[in-house]
Amino acid sequence: MYTRILVALDRSPMSEQVFQQAIDLAKATNANVMLLHVLSPDEEGSPDTSMMREEYFPGLSSEIAQLYRQQWQEFEEQGIKMLRDRCKDATNAGVKAEFKQIFGTPSRTICEFAREWGADLIVLGRRGHSGLKELFLGSVSNYVLHHAPASVLTIQSRGKDIPASQKQRAEVVS
Repeated sequence: MYTRILVALDRSPMSEQVFQQAIDLAKATNANVMLLHVLSPDEEGSPDTSMMREEYFPGLSSEIAQLYRQQWQEFEEQGIKMLRDRCKDATNAGVKAEFKQIFGTPSRTICEFAREWGADLIVLGRRGHSGLKELFLGSVSNYVLHHAPASVLTIQSRGKDIPASQKQRAEVVS
């Protein structure tokens, strides 16, 4: 079955669902787990890059840059803390786990890291964007489904804007 499961996490509420599904699967298959967080300025909660634009704050660019660096460092530290906590949870559940945090474009970084690490399954969330929203925002899960070097398990969001027929749906694509 699966022996090396890569779990792509972010700070969204959906990460809890993704993590739990991956841990349940790892326990059932006795797989090792790698928890991956991709640092990206596009992630929810990341420091606002618009504050770096000098036209908004002329003459304050060095102070603004320092504030941005400080906020970004805190963002990185929060990511590491999240991963450490999840790694501890996995270990307590009897799953061998490690973690990695990398700066990059989430979709490509997930696929590249899966290849380097030798993952045979990638588990990630799918928020259910469709239409124009997906066209303009892109879709990490869609990119990973089409470019992954391994099987992919996407966990559908349980958000209230998702139709009942799609709630708790998971798709496995090889």
